[in-house]
Amino acid sequence: MHISLYPVESGIQPERCGTSLRRKRSVAGTTMQAFRDSGHLFRLAAVFVVGLLLFLVIRAALVPKSFGKYGHYRGNAIAEIAARPVDFAGHEACESCHTDVLDKKKHGKHAHVNCEACHGPLARHADDPASVQPPKLDPAALCVRCHEANAAKPKSFPQVASAAHSTGLPCDSCHQPHSPAISGGAK
Repeated sequence: MHISLYPVESGIQPERCGTSLRRKRSVAGTTMQAFRDSGHLFRLAAVFVVGLLLFLVIRAALVPKSFGKYGHYRGNAIAEIAARPVDFAGHEACESCHTDVLDKKKHGKHAHVNCEACHGPLARHADDPASVQPPKLDPAALCVRCHEANAAKPKSFPQVASAAHSTGLPCDSCHQPHSPAISGGAK
């Protein structure tokens, strides 16, 4: 007759077990139980190891080699950006030719606004002013880009509700774009 170390398997009730069976179960059962449960732990550890290896392989394939060279971005990005053609000329290039506009602008509210913030990138115009003319701007669309009333803007920043303020007139009918203060009793 086969005697099981586990009383439930053999049909013996635990309270009826003899002391010798309990001793055998406590010594052999604990060891057997530890080995039986360790398989689950080894499989779980294997899943984590495989997942970690898979993550490292995918990361090595997707992350550029220069990542982290100069901080938390691609090191080659600096060279790539430097290789792009220059689009913006800078306000100094504008002011060297357009001195009349500079004189108006330097005393106005837009004195610290760079030319290309409104006029767009003009490096090609600065390189060849005769052949490349900047497009004519629409003040109605341009001015509201910065000055349309918005609760997120500081109260000290000049804001208008364009529909009620202009009654359909373009902004430059009352304001000079380079020095927008209203002059001569107009609105």
